[in-house]
Amino acid sequence: MAIPSIIVFDVNETLLDIESMAPFFETVFGEKAILREWFNQVVLYSNAITLAGYYKTFFALGEAVLRMLGTIYGVPVKPHDLDELRVRMLTMPAHKDVPEGLQLLREAGFRLMTLTNSPPEKGGTPLERAGLGRFIERQFSVNSVRRFKPAPEVYHLVAELLRVAPSEMCLVAAHTWDTLGAQSVGFAAALVTRTGNAPLPLDGLPQPQAVASDLPGVARRLISIWR
Repeated sequence: MAIPSIIVFDVNETLLDIESMAPFFETVFGEKAILREWFNQVVLYSNAITLAGYYKTFFALGEAVLRMLGTIYGVPVKPHDLDELRVRMLTMPAHKDVPEGLQLLREAGFRLMTLTNSPPEKGGTPLERAGLGRFIERQFSVNSVRRFKPAPEVYHLVAELLRVAPSEMCLVAAHTWDTLGAQSVGFAAALVTRTGNAPLPLDGLPQPQAVASDLPGVARRLISIWR
């Protein structure tokens, strides 16, 4: 089996801090915890519309879920709320540990890529706005195949465009549903256990090759395995 030389990162929550959006949800709904409900619903419906054969961009889906939660909680969601949500989704800061982790992997000789549910945007990607673009060789979006992760086509896209076998790549993500999707097509995987995330201990499912609470921890583990 090939030793991975390419690290492919999920972006939202893995590299960028979605908790930065919590004050917005506190303003609209009166409690920060709605952020997590919103994010979980966005992930749920991204999977649902993919399985049902539909596609809308991640940002459009995020706005629709916000309006859905407004209906559920009886909270009026106004046009300026949707505008602010979009700005917040585009301007999330990087987790503080991320530059160190990326630097460790790059210095160890890995090629660094990203694969995100977010579509390309004029004026730069959220990753670039967060100051991480200098670490990343190429950025890939599910928008190219109009299916959300963990659909197998998404991961195959990266292998095809880079002209490498899936076994030459390792996906690093904060979500087990993402690592499972990547592993189903032959990627290796590593899990960053950001708050609210953990491995799924179910017999018959592949487990990540590395698990740590932050990106430097994952990086050091991957370096020890493959370098």
